Amino acid sequence: MALATLGVVVPGVAAIYEFLVKGRKRLGYRVQMDTTANDVGDIAAPGALGELSNNGVPLVDPSIVLLRIENTGRTNIDEHDYAVRDDDKAGIRVSFPGRRVVGLVVTELSDENLRSSLAGLIVRDDLVELPKVPMNRNDHYKVLAALDSSDGATKADGPYPDPIVVGTIKGGVGDGRIIETRSRTGTSKRAMALIAFLAVLVVAQSVVFFRSDNGTPLDCAAGRLTLTGSTAFEPVAREAARSYQDVCTEATFSFEMRGSGEGLLALTRAGEHADMLAFSDGDKPDGMPGLVARPLAFVLFTLVVNAETGVRDLTTEQIRRLYGGTITNWKEIGGRDVPVRLISRNPGSGTRAAFQRRVLGGVREPGSNSDNCRDRDPGSPTGLVRCARNSTDDVLRAVADTPGALGYSELGAATNRENLALVRIDGRPATVPDADHGTYPFWETELGYTHGDPDAHSLTASFLRYLTTQVGADIIRAHGDRPCAELANPQLCHPAPIS
Repeated sequence: MALATLGVVVPGVAAIYEFLVKGRKRLGYRVQMDTTANDVGDIAAPGALGELSNNGVPLVDPSIVLLRIENTGRTNIDEHDYAVRDDDKAGIRVSFPGRRVVGLVVTELSDENLRSSLAGLIVRDDLVELPKVPMNRNDHYKVLAALDSSDGATKADGPYPDPIVVGTIKGGVGDGRIIETRSRTGTSKRAMALIAFLAVLVVAQSVVFFRSDNGTPLDCAAGRLTLTGSTAFEPVAREAARSYQDVCTEATFSFEMRGSGEGLLALTRAGEHADMLAFSDGDKPDGMPGLVARPLAFVLFTLVVNAETGVRDLTTEQIRRLYGGTITNWKEIGGRDVPVRLISRNPGSGTRAAFQRRVLGGVREPGSNSDNCRDRDPGSPTGLVRCARNSTDDVLRAVADTPGALGYSELGAATNRENLALVRIDGRPATVPDADHGTYPFWETELGYTHGDPDAHSLTASFLRYLTTQVGADIIRAHGDRPCAELANPQLCHPAPIS
């Protein structure tokens, strides 16, 4: 018991520190170069280095600084996260004590989508003003500054003071101020100590386990369970099943993930004694009185566009006009001259139902008129190209491959995909706090359905408990969703009413 307690407490404290303290929104910078440009020896090839000047006037004490600005937290940073007035275009300000700025250029972008946000670099009274740049996790950009002595004299008493970088993020670590980060290779001492502790703990638990009379872990169940339903929740279900089997070796799982509607129909047809669990994005339809729901997770969805559209933010009204067919080209709403193509999930999809209910205001999407998502099928009426796909992955691949395409997906599946861009709705990104407080509309409760109440000792009941406690909850969080119990407003996660 003591070993098990230590095994939970120590990693728990480490996780709290890592995710709640270190892992929130955090903006960092690195001074990757700060060097004099004076010649201290012979110039090997006289040219630009011998002619450093500002408007034809030679620089007295030239120096060069390369500054890297980076998102070092675990969540995205939006332009609204910068703690400045709305009318202030600068999010970060940089000064160089003892030096004046004679040249400034952006030299590197981790993502080409950052380019448009960095179009307006400003130098005011030798103060560099960097824009409020939205950055996803691990995004960065670099700024190269050419400097000269501010008083026109060569500095003879050592190096210049370090650059001063000022910026603050709302809801960030500590007071949210930008912090200097450093490159690190290898594993930190703290991580090595934790690994060593856990290794000793694993050995000790193994000894206790093999000496005990009962070798079966707590709450394990044997048998075979079929998982069906939501393709948006499929990555969570598969990883949780693998993790459960690692501990409970007498359990096996099969998968029939064809969408929420198909999964609920399969469970209804299988009957009361079927070893089947169906996942659904939202409530079941009427006419399935034997199905019982249990809330599992709060799932975020997002609109996605082909990266070439040039659009990253849509209002609710624009989305409804797009799906209503009155906007046919992205240039009509500030994008590029590319025809709009809509790629949806097939009818019966829980993701499609959530989109219609929460974003389109209850209006159903029109039917498909294209098989290839690029051209209308022969004989179909004029209008937007509309196609539908069976799964979340199929939609994302089609949007990435189709010029002008717009679709929707579970957030975790869409994140960090090539040739795709996530779309903010009414200026708000897909985040749990925004959805939790009603400022982001596209979300749904993920429900686990059984036919009647399963036996408490069955694999179905055991796996449902596993999904809502400890490791299962960690897996849900790792895929960008949130266990229902962790919401500020847990009532958002509700079981479906019994018909």
